[in-house]
Amino acid sequence: MTHAMTHAAGLPDPEYDHAFYDGVPAKRLFAWVVDVLIIATISLVLGLLTLTVLLWVWPILYMVVAFLYRSATIASGSATLGMRLMNIELRNGLGRRFSGGEAMVHTFCYLALSASVILQLVSIGLIAASRRHQGLHDHILGTAAINRPR
Repeated sequence: MTHAMTHAAGLPDPEYDHAFYDGVPAKRLFAWVVDVLIIATISLVLGLLTLTVLLWVWPILYMVVAFLYRSATIASGSATLGMRLMNIELRNGLGRRFSGGEAMVHTFCYLALSASVILQLVSIGLIAASRRHQGLHDHILGTAAINRPR
């Protein structure tokens, strides 16, 4: 990762710029755990603030909070708080950071595919085995998580 990515370059090539992808699967896992804990905490606090009314619809509450949290944090820095902690960020097919619209589409695809255990397992397998460590939603959208360039 000795050079900066240019906007016209697209995603870094894993053969020549392997440093952008080194350790990304493990970092994505740890970032996911951090994000799930943040989303669950926010959902629980909201449930308690409504005198447990929202806890009766926990799956809906969790999905709404997850969508808002992920969309907002990805739109503001192309990474969730967990991803920032792990020093990774998302890039679109042109190698650029996500716009607000791209963040919402990426989040929607991620959450929709996460609703299926089989599709989630496929996504995990792709992250582990594909050259750019892309999940199923990343393959569909042409996006990738990379180590943050210096």
